[in-house]
Amino acid sequence: MEIPYTELSEEVLIGVIEEFVSREGTEYGQQEYSLEDKVKRVTRQLEAGKVKLFFDEESQTCNLVRIT
Repeated sequence: MEIPYTELSEEVLIGVIEEFVSREGTEYGQQEYSLEDKVKRVTRQLEAGKVKLFFDEESQTCNLVRIT
């Protein structure tokens, strides 16, 4: 189910984004980015509607999905 990111507190949203960007296999190419930079990039993508937040009730997990 899609969850509007604006319905989350800032603290919860940052926690979800941090968990997502720190997952194994989340690569940003050859340039290294700090956790803070990664969170800012994902936040901008959420604000622009390029990424959406989904919650899977069965696994009780959140995922960020790029919208094309």
